[in-house]
Amino acid sequence: MALADPAGCAKGGEDNNPFPDIIELNVGGQVYITRHPTLLSVPGSLLWEMFTQKNLRSLARDSKGRFFVDRDGFLFRYILDYLRDRQLVLPEHFPERGRLQREAEYFMLPELVKLLAPKLSEQNSLGDDPCQSDPEELSPGADTARSLATATQPGATPAGATEGRRAGFITIGYRGSYTLGRDSQTDAKFRRVARIMVCGKTSLAKEVFGDTLNESRDPDRPPERYTSRYYLKFTFLEQAFDKLADAGFHMVACNSTGTCAFAHEQTDDRIWTSYTEYVFYRE
Repeated sequence: MALADPAGCAKGGEDNNPFPDIIELNVGGQVYITRHPTLLSVPGSLLWEMFTQKNLRSLARDSKGRFFVDRDGFLFRYILDYLRDRQLVLPEHFPERGRLQREAEYFMLPELVKLLAPKLSEQNSLGDDPCQSDPEELSPGADTARSLATATQPGATPAGATEGRRAGFITIGYRGSYTLGRDSQTDAKFRRVARIMVCGKTSLAKEVFGDTLNESRDPDRPPERYTSRYYLKFTFLEQAFDKLADAGFHMVACNSTGTCAFAHEQTDDRIWTSYTEYVFYRE
């Protein structure tokens, strides 16, 4: 393997510079390609310290020889953009501002930390306090939904008792398969669930599942918007149900569709493939 060679696509321009001009980074599993001068654009920063040293062996590498940094790979895009032009440009509704500020502190970028401070983020306040960013709390429809839920459930807790918790739906979906013999009494052989999908309001999904929620397919979704592109980092349905129950959700509906095909002509066993959804609601 060529792990001893600097990760990149070009060699260093100077003999005393052990780094190539093009650097490949693996940040938390996300691959970035940038120029060596970009990483040195802020003297005294963590990346500046990493890529000005002479001993490359002290830097961590992944299995393909890329320099590895064990941080949030999706938020690093904003760190790298800041290093390129020394400006902070974020989406209109950015819910990860606090986490990005923590990343800026880790990478020792004091000016970026100041730009991300709450007192300077009035136009991005939706990202500073996700609990206050949901217009559902201020909309007339929110009270209607709570009243409807209370009226349809005998003995339900009044809406005032759940003040501070946002009402809403979260749908859990997954594709699965199982083998069933010709004899209907034969136990079905279930296969492992490949991925559990999450559909619902972004703020609710993040509240319930936290760090176990994979946002890679929709990382910049505003908190008051809905998404169907999130999925969970684990594959146990019971674990997802427990998290929803702990957050005050209860199941209100479920549905499943499936198809089958012959697996073995001799035994007449069939492999069934299905897609199942469970709908949860919190008052």
